[in-house]
This record gives sequence, C-alpha cells and structure tokens, in this order.
Amino acid sequence: MSSAPTAADKGAVATAEPSLNTKDMRRILASSFVGSAIEYYDFVLYATAASLVFNKVFFANLGPGFDLFASFVTLAVGYLARPLGGLIFGHFGDRLGRKKMLVLSMLIMGLGTTAIGLLPPTAQIGMAAPIALVVLRLVQGVAVGGEWGGAALMAIEHAPKKHRGFAAAFANAGGPAGAILGTLALSLFAAVSGDDFLVWGWRVPFLLSALLIVVGMVIRLKVAETPSFQRLEAAGEKRRVPLLDVLKNNPKAVVLGLLATTSFYVCQSMTTVWGVSVAVESGADKNGVLNIKALAALLTLVICFYSARLSDRIGRRRVLMGASLMGAVLVYPILVLMTNGELWGFAMAIILGNGLVQGFLYGPIAAYVAEQFPTRNRYTGASLAYQGASMIGAGFTPMIVAGLSLAAGGGLWLIAIFWIVALLASTVAVRLTPEGTQRELD
Repeated sequence: MSSAPTAADKGAVATAEPSLNTKDMRRILASSFVGSAIEYYDFVLYATAASLVFNKVFFANLGPGFDLFASFVTLAVGYLARPLGGLIFGHFGDRLGRKKMLVLSMLIMGLGTTAIGLLPPTAQIGMAAPIALVVLRLVQGVAVGGEWGGAALMAIEHAPKKHRGFAAAFANAGGPAGAILGTLALSLFAAVSGDDFLVWGWRVPFLLSALLIVVGMVIRLKVAETPSFQRLEAAGEKRRVPLLDVLKNNPKAVVLGLLATTSFYVCQSMTTVWGVSVAVESGADKNGVLNIKALAALLTLVICFYSARLSDRIGRRRVLMGASLMGAVLVYPILVLMTNGELWGFAMAIILGNGLVQGFLYGPIAAYVAEQFPTRNRYTGASLAYQGASMIGAGFTPMIVAGLSLAAGGGLWLIAIFWIVALLASTVAVRLTPEGTQRELD
C-alpha cells in the first residue's frame, strides 16, 4: 500500500518544476535583454537623430518641412531592410543555429552605427554624405532584422512552456532599454555640446556603440544553442529552404502575425519619432522632450514585463486585443496633447501612447508571433512577420503622417483615422489566430 506524499516529497516535486530561476536561464535571459538593448540603442538612436539632427546636417538645403521628410525617408530605409535581414538571418538561423546569427548581427550593427558617427556632413562632401547615410541605414536595418528573431527564440526555446511569454519579453524589453540609453545619450551630449550639438555633440552617442558591442559580444558568446534547435539537428530530417517552407505551410501565420504586430510599431513611431519632432516644432523644450521620452520608455519597459506575465496567465490574444482597443479610444486625446506645444502635454501623450498602449502590446508580441511557427522554420517565419510589420508600421508611419498633416492643413483628424485603423486591423488579426500559450514548440 502506498503512503501519502510527505512534505519532503512535495518539496521535491516543487523543486523539479521547470523554472526561469536557474544559472543557465538567467544567462540566456540576460543575453537576450542586453544584446537587444545594445542593438536597439543603435537603431533607436538613429530614429531620434532623424527627428532632430539629420534634417539639418544632411538635408538642410531642401527647405523647411521637406528636410524633415527627407530625413524620415532615410529612417524608413532601415525599416525596409529589416525584412531582408530577417530572411537572411532567419534562413541561416533555421539551418545553422540561433546563436551564430545573434553574434553576427550584433557585429554588423556596431560597425554600421560607428560609421554613421564618423560620417562628414553634406556641407563638406556634398551628396556623398546623404548617400552614405542611406547605405549605413540599410546595414543597420539588415542587422536588427536578424537580431529580434534570434534573441526572442533563444529565450522562448530555452524557457518552460508556462513562462514563455515572460522569457520572450526579455528580448523585447531590450527595445525600450535601448531607447532609454540612446535618448539619454543624445540628451546628455546635447546639453554638454550646447551650440556645437550639430557639429560634434550628436556624433558621440553613435561612436559609443563600439564599446557597447564589445560588452554584448562577450555575453552572447557564453550562451548555448537552444534545445529545440538541438533536437531538430539530432532528428536529422531533411530540411527545406526555410522561406519556401514558410510560404507553403504557414502563409496565414505570416500575414496575421504581421498585421497583429503593425499596431505596436505604429504606436512607437507616432509617439517616439513623429511625436518628438512635432513637439519640438510646436515649442516644447528639446532637452525636456528627450528626457521625457526616456522616462516613458522606462514605463514601457515595466508594462512590457507585466503584460508578458499576464499573457502567460490569461493568454496572448486577450492582452493584445485589449491593448489595441484601449489604444483606439485614446488616439485623439494623445494627438491633442502631443501637439499643444507644452512639455506637460507631450509628457501625458507619450506616457499614454508609448508607456501604456505600446507597453501592453509589446510584452506578449514576441511569444505570440513565435508560437505560430514550427521549429524548422520559426526563425524565418517569425522574423518575416515581425520585421514586415516593422517596415510597414514604423518605416512608413512618419512619412505617412507627415503627408497626412500637410493634406489636412495641419489638422489631426486624418492622422487619428490612420492610427485607429491600424489598431483595429491588429485586433481583427489577433482574433483570427489560435492561442499559443499551451502549444508545444516542437
């Protein structure tokens, strides 16, 4: 006759339960977080500089309004390159492993960002300057396009099933952390350099990327390949070209994942790119705007982890649909606050749009997208959906909104409609996808 389990037996069972609190998992999560933070430091640094610097340094001869538009075009180029980076790194990540691609993407990003910091202005080398800027932005886009998929999959494929959302949030949370670092660095050197900000002050944060990349490389080289990929390798099955596999077997997951993710990127661009530019042009203090942007990114970071944990409990779909609907209700108030020319108005707008709405969308999205694909093509499929959304939602949004503002004579109603449609389209896409929290990755 079997006896009832003792307290010691129960303790042993509890201890054996899968956990994120192990030495290996802590290293993996730290690698995903720090690596993503460094790469997004580089990428978001460019976005902020596109709002405040590049229109004056590389496109000053185009005239008011058009110089900013041209600067945003170069910003879009990086987002256009992200799906290409996702396909390239996804292909080799699905065939050779996640870890190798993560190390390579970080190295490429660091070289591209450092080169931007060394680029002479148009006044010195003419049209070669903006052309080189576009090429280096393409390099950044390819690198960050490969970064997200690898970082997210390293976390997800190592994590226990019931903690996948929270684990994946470490890769995503690197984005706001990188935004905080990049924004504060630009704000610091704007204050230090004063009137020389457009001469040399803006360059220092770009050059600091070289040091950050060394730190990130050291951390990433210590992380092991994911168990899911190791099992795929051990199975020895003949694998197709990942892109063809995705397009044949998972096209719906790509399209719906892209639409679901687009709303997050639209929120990001509206608040942290276009919003920064319009707030400064409306009369808000530049340094104050940058500091508030950094504080809002900190809130995004906190909400990201909270919403990811919540998605592990109640499901990714509920969190994402709730956040999109909340955002649609808040769109017009956010726009009014953002454009009132007061620092407090910008602060309220970015706290609501960037901190709250974007934070709730951001937390579950990595796990949500990755769970829609099988191991053999997960890097490619998830990257294609996520980076396609970045191209549409973040790459084109600043240009679209600048054009809608001109078409509406400076009014906000066309911009509000655009933003609301993006959020509602995301809601519908999420509603049409299956819940992935209980799905077995392999």
